[in-house]
Amino acid sequence: MTAIKHALQRDIFTPNDERLLSIVNVCKAGKKKRNCFLCATVTTERPVQVNVVKVKKSDKGDFYKRQTAWALRDLAVVDAKDAVKENPEFDLHFDKVYKWVASSTVEKNTFISCIWKLNQRYLRKKIDFINVSSQLLEESVPSGENQSVAGGDEEAVDEYQELNAREEQDIEIMMEGCEYAISNAEAFAEKLSRELQVLDGANIQSIMASEKQVNILMKLLDEALKEVDQIELKLSSYEEMLQSVKEQMDQISESNHLIHLSNTNNVKLLSEIEFLVNHMDLAKGHIKALQEGDLTSSRGIEACTNAADALLQCMNVALRPGHDMLHAVKQQQQRFSDLREQFARRLASHLNSVFVQQGHDQSSTLAQHSAELTLPNHHPFHRDLLRYAKLMEWLKNTDYGKYEGLTKNYMDYLSRLYEREIKDFFEVAKIKMTGTTREGKKFATLPRKESAVKQETESLHGSSGKLTGSTSSLNKLSVQSSGNRRSQSSSLLDMGNMSASDLDVADRTKFDKIFEQVLSELEPLCLAEQDFISKFFKLQQHQSTSGTTSNEVEEMDGVALSRSYTSGVPQTISSEKDMIRQMMTKIFRCIEPELNNLIALGDKIDSFNSLYMLVKMSHHVWTAQNVDPASFLSTTLGNVLVTVKRNFDKCISNQMKQMDEVKISKKSKVGILPFVAEFEEFAALAESIFKNAERRGDLDKAYTKLIRAVFVSVEKVANESQKTPRDVVMMENFHHIFATLSRLKISCLEAEKKEAKQKYTDHLQSYVIYSLGQPLEKLNHFFEGVEARVAQGIREEEVSYQLAFNKQELRKVIKEYPGKEVKKGLDNLYKKVDKHLCEEENLLQVVWHSMQDEFIRQYKHFEGLIARCYPGSGITMEFTIQDILDYCSSIAQSH
Repeated sequence: MTAIKHALQRDIFTPNDERLLSIVNVCKAGKKKRNCFLCATVTTERPVQVNVVKVKKSDKGDFYKRQTAWALRDLAVVDAKDAVKENPEFDLHFDKVYKWVASSTVEKNTFISCIWKLNQRYLRKKIDFINVSSQLLEESVPSGENQSVAGGDEEAVDEYQELNAREEQDIEIMMEGCEYAISNAEAFAEKLSRELQVLDGANIQSIMASEKQVNILMKLLDEALKEVDQIELKLSSYEEMLQSVKEQMDQISESNHLIHLSNTNNVKLLSEIEFLVNHMDLAKGHIKALQEGDLTSSRGIEACTNAADALLQCMNVALRPGHDMLHAVKQQQQRFSDLREQFARRLASHLNSVFVQQGHDQSSTLAQHSAELTLPNHHPFHRDLLRYAKLMEWLKNTDYGKYEGLTKNYMDYLSRLYEREIKDFFEVAKIKMTGTTREGKKFATLPRKESAVKQETESLHGSSGKLTGSTSSLNKLSVQSSGNRRSQSSSLLDMGNMSASDLDVADRTKFDKIFEQVLSELEPLCLAEQDFISKFFKLQQHQSTSGTTSNEVEEMDGVALSRSYTSGVPQTISSEKDMIRQMMTKIFRCIEPELNNLIALGDKIDSFNSLYMLVKMSHHVWTAQNVDPASFLSTTLGNVLVTVKRNFDKCISNQMKQMDEVKISKKSKVGILPFVAEFEEFAALAESIFKNAERRGDLDKAYTKLIRAVFVSVEKVANESQKTPRDVVMMENFHHIFATLSRLKISCLEAEKKEAKQKYTDHLQSYVIYSLGQPLEKLNHFFEGVEARVAQGIREEEVSYQLAFNKQELRKVIKEYPGKEVKKGLDNLYKKVDKHLCEEENLLQVVWHSMQDEFIRQYKHFEGLIARCYPGSGITMEFTIQDILDYCSSIAQSH
């Protein structure tokens, strides 16, 4: 083992500046035995590092290699397994437990003892040695630890120590003098022993010779011991003195600590007192303002506002832990609560009085506006109340109950005031629309009995007049004959409507101006009130983001207000914007019914008024939505717009129904149908009203429905007409429709305009062909027979050989139509056409010119047939084309 130890020191540890102190041959427990060595080493350089190194023999040779090293400071437990019995097993607890089996118990104990000594000397770390015999742990008393460790270390070091140069030289000299030392080691050892004995004897003799010096040395040692005792006595007295000084210094130090602690506490106490005084002290001036401040003057309101803000700051101060347990703080908080309650009650009472006074003051001004179509101005009242806006915000944050009560009272007082003003305003508007006095305004609103309506219808039956856009134009029409003049029956005048003849452009313009003025007065009134509510009640246009813990829904005179409470302070669940709209709905609850009544009256006066109202209302709704789509004004006008649109649709539907129910006279000519003229009037009026309007799409849809109904009704009337030919009815009315659409240039009716033109052209041609078949009737029948024979397959030049169509028969037919007779026939035809056509459309010359062209075309056709079927016969007509032109011209001039 010594040789192995020396080899390991030389090959492995010396190159690393380490000394090998102990070694044990081990193998791992429970596995196939592969021997290795555990070495305890220390470094030669300071600071000394102690390691446990695992060394094993290399597989490729006889040399050893370093495999693993653990620092001794990482060792936690050394377990020897058994402290009584000999057991080669032991465990070392580093980062994990390593189980080893030593080659012998002696090596194990020696290695464990070395580990214990190294720990005591270098580490002073508490390593647990369990199941280890106490004999191995030498001198466990603390005072002897260092000595024992040092001795053990020296012993361990003495086991192997390198020779210095002089020692090596002496050994070489000695071995040269004893050459047989190598061959005979025993003789050499015996010789060395004899020489050692000689040296020991010489040493003893030297000691005995120096006994005198020894005695002198002992005497000196005794004197030194006495001096040491005296020094120890002095040191003891000094120590007692220093102990007294130490006690006094400890007392002084403790006293200083207490003084410092007292000063620190005093500084903290002063800071807390200053904090409470600075943040919870309300000035006397503020207290006086809260208790007795003047709430009528601007200066007093400003003083009260500043005092209220200061009170709120004092109440909302963030107290530090423990402050709320102080009696003075509790007393001050109670005083602040009493001041807040007192001032909130005084402020609420004053504002309620202001609300009541406003109602009385505004009522006195209503008489000034009773004859004018204007609403009273509330700006002075709003201006006076806005002085209290900051106080209202304070009240909202400190006493929501009183704030809510003021909100209810404001809505109650103002709703009654606005209701009186708005109703009187609308009464004036109705009077101006109907032209009645205030005493006679019931004329436009009281319903009439059915019998009265029948009598009125009978009295108006047969009266003539142009068709208008009133409700009367939407009822049944009848066309009766009175010579060449057209009369039409007026329909029912529903619920006090004015007669159709009284309605004209001036009346409609007047209604439009009145309706626009009504909306123009209402819009700024609502916007001003909404702006005031937002500023006065501090209801901003944003969502509430505060948390909610419990919900509560209150009814504020029919207006549901959603609320929640967080720490006792109510917060709105819905946006404050919704609350503004709810308050506006309560205050202006009469606007929508009054507007609907006014719209109903305008519709009764003249159903075409719905066009004006649709345009005006759409514009105001569009304007309101651009400002705030969810505002009260936008919502209310939007609801009213639905009613206006419904009336507009009803007007269109009634006109279409009117067309379906139209009746014509069997004895008079038809002419331009009433609903065609009515469509022209409607379209012209609508185009003037809807120019650049937002709701143009509604009008285009109405146009499409109406024009389709007009087309269908014209064909229906034409089919039922007995006095006037169908083609004439179609031609005249579609010409009138085409002219109307061309003049108005309605883009959405371009297809209908082309269709009307086509129908007019087709029926004009049909009427001309039908009418021209009568003046040369026999000649027409003759040539129709000729064409029939050709169609049957007879060659044209062979037609003259047919008995019924020979040259003699042709000459006989031609002789029956000399120029004089033709002119007479054309004259009769002109009179007949003149009788069929109406004067309003003025199509006689157009039709006559078309007939002239058609007659010339027929003439050329007849001559062509004569030339082809009767070649070389020399047969010609009794008149020429020039004669036809002269006849037509003279007939037209004569009439």
